[in-house]
Amino acid sequence: MTDIRDALSSDLDAILAIHNEAILNSRAIWLDEPVHVEDREAWLAERQKAGHPVVVAVVDGSVIAYASYGPWQSRSGYRFTVENSVYVAAGHRGRGIGALLLAELLERAQRAGMHVMVADIEAGNSASIKLHERFGFTTTGTLHQVGTKFGEWLDLVFMERKLDDAPVLTRIAS
Repeated sequence: MTDIRDALSSDLDAILAIHNEAILNSRAIWLDEPVHVEDREAWLAERQKAGHPVVVAVVDGSVIAYASYGPWQSRSGYRFTVENSVYVAAGHRGRGIGALLLAELLERAQRAGMHVMVADIEAGNSASIKLHERFGFTTTGTLHQVGTKFGEWLDLVFMERKLDDAPVLTRIAS
């Protein structure tokens, strides 16, 4: 059985291992070098301070995946749009864990009054694109060769999902 819960500081070693595995072995995170635990500590503290969720999937007491959403852009006009991230440990992919986490993020974003959730995905990551499509995300465009990793140019697919139909004036007034 998989439990989904808020991340704790005691989960950071597992989150770091999943994050660094993605850096070293995939095109999902466009960094060339692994990060240190201090990076993930600052990230978790920043998300928690802003009230943005960081959730983990736990099986038999071990964190096997994590997900979060945070600001898509820093300017105030974008405050009702968030960007999601979902990462599953290599040995647990393809088992529906990402779907559980993305569903949790969508529910929390709706409860928090967010209007749109976006995903920026490396164009070759068909599993992530398909996952987001299953949850109603649509592709809005592709930026070609805007990143590089492993000596290759990478394309970035933009996906979005509207979370509600509230007019902006109602949202700003509340």
